[in-house]
Amino acid sequence: MTTPAPTYPKTFATTESFAQGLDANDPLRHYRDQFHLPRGADGKPLIYFCSHSLGLQPRTVQSLMAQELQNWAELGVEGHFEGKTPWYTYQELLRDSAARLVGAKADEVVFMNGLTVNLHLLMTTFYRPDSRRYKILMDEPTFPSDLYAAKSQLSRKGLDPAEALLTIKPRPGRHTISVEEIEDFLEARGRETALVLLSGVNFLTGQWFDMPRITAAAKRQGCAVGFDLAHAVGNVPLHLHDWHVDFAVWCTYKYLNSGPGAVAGCFVHEQHGRNIALPRLAGWWGNDPDTRFQMQLQPEFVPQFGADGWQVSNPPIFALVPIRASQALYDEAGMPALRAKSECLTAYLLYLLDQFPLGEFEVVTPRDPAQRGCQLSLLVRNHPKERLEALGKSGVVGDFREPNTIRVAPAPFYNTFQEVWRFAQILGQQVA
Repeated sequence: MTTPAPTYPKTFATTESFAQGLDANDPLRHYRDQFHLPRGADGKPLIYFCSHSLGLQPRTVQSLMAQELQNWAELGVEGHFEGKTPWYTYQELLRDSAARLVGAKADEVVFMNGLTVNLHLLMTTFYRPDSRRYKILMDEPTFPSDLYAAKSQLSRKGLDPAEALLTIKPRPGRHTISVEEIEDFLEARGRETALVLLSGVNFLTGQWFDMPRITAAAKRQGCAVGFDLAHAVGNVPLHLHDWHVDFAVWCTYKYLNSGPGAVAGCFVHEQHGRNIALPRLAGWWGNDPDTRFQMQLQPEFVPQFGADGWQVSNPPIFALVPIRASQALYDEAGMPALRAKSECLTAYLLYLLDQFPLGEFEVVTPRDPAQRGCQLSLLVRNHPKERLEALGKSGVVGDFREPNTIRVAPAPFYNTFQEVWRFAQILGQQVA
């Protein structure tokens, strides 16, 4: 049963007892026990604020994996069609949960490959330049792998990335991009843009873009719209179908807690999924399942409807197991409840950071909860790497991005308000 969205306080206090009280009254506090928590040399759990990079392992993963290993051992190839969870239809165990997480219909989502591979596959379909409309618009800074993919797609089409790749970046003195700036940019240059490819949540700043408004603005100019949701899925509420996003890709190893290098997900809006004439890179698992096993007797590729039609190879079952474990927890808790706690955790952290003297660091993530997920990015002015090293020695797991940004993300499944308070005390000792 999905947990009803709880109500959290809007005002805070700086005492440890206040944080302890929030934890005592938190209806999601029991989910912390559903994950393996990294521990320090003293055996105590570390303050793990790094789910924006790699989420923690759900405790049920081991038993679910053992079941599939047993199926392989006992059934061999027959495991594709026999046993409790036949591999041939294993994806169906994940589809409805994935659709709920991204606000999609079940046949609009599929798990396959890695994020950048999926981005290439979908750009093959949705980036179709002509002599007048041939540019790609991205946000800056964007995740390097997305940038590499976009530049290579441009080069493959015989275009010069220096001219055909448009980027929109924060104005001087600012760290984020307003939706109005994006709308103005599209109004000015949308007619020469074939594809708008933006982050859902920016990897460096933690800014959550106004995806429906941006999508609408891009569609008014005739652009195709895709999003990289690596830092958004499982972090913020999404409604891709209703927003009329053309496609999206995401990894599952961050907030979806599915393990390093886990299988990625993708979304294709049904208006495209039902158009089997769309160009794509074909593979046997994307073929119509009614003729898939006719093989040499059916040499022509006939894509199946929905996002499944963009599959190339059969899914790696062992790599899907952690996704199944994680999504079961999302189904049980529900994004409304997780989002409510996340907003409070991050707001509480921001409140505590605001108590520090000005000058040592700056929070560059938007202060408006509607423009951020759980991540806060701190621009550190003096010795940023040394700051992170000191945090690590004090039991905090965050990460660093060149040249001077420390990222921390209190995740609602397993982080506590007292951990937020303790982190603020540890950081405060550095800047005092």
